[in-house]
Amino acid sequence: MKEDIEIPVVKGVYIAVVKEWDEEFLAKSWNSYIINDMDTTIEMVLVVTKGYDDKRKTSMLRHGIGTIEAKSSAKIEMLQEELLEMNNEFSVTFFVESKLFDKKYVFRKNTINENAFQNLPVMDKRGVLVK
Repeated sequence: MKEDIEIPVVKGVYIAVVKEWDEEFLAKSWNSYIINDMDTTIEMVLVVTKGYDDKRKTSMLRHGIGTIEAKSSAKIEMLQEELLEMNNEFSVTFFVESKLFDKKYVFRKNTINENAFQNLPVMDKRGVLVK
């Protein structure tokens, strides 16, 4: 019975954190994005975020992103500087062609920093990427 259950593997969907200029706050801030590097649209995208370490944890936030076209990205949320000292977890759920996909992405504490920047797929930016 268990062998009949197919659990699809998520490939081509990533989470990135980028430091960019924020017009509202007139300063650079850290923003998280979901990247769809696949050749197909992903639908009904839901992202649940939380931060934690040995002593603290944040509230769990739910973000209904909706549809992300092939080879594109969508902003999830802004991350405050204090959160970079914690583990940041992004649980992503979405549909592709009526199949449900689910994956957990974790940025370990202190790994979100400018030394870890790399070129991001789909986006014309540099940032920290978790596959």
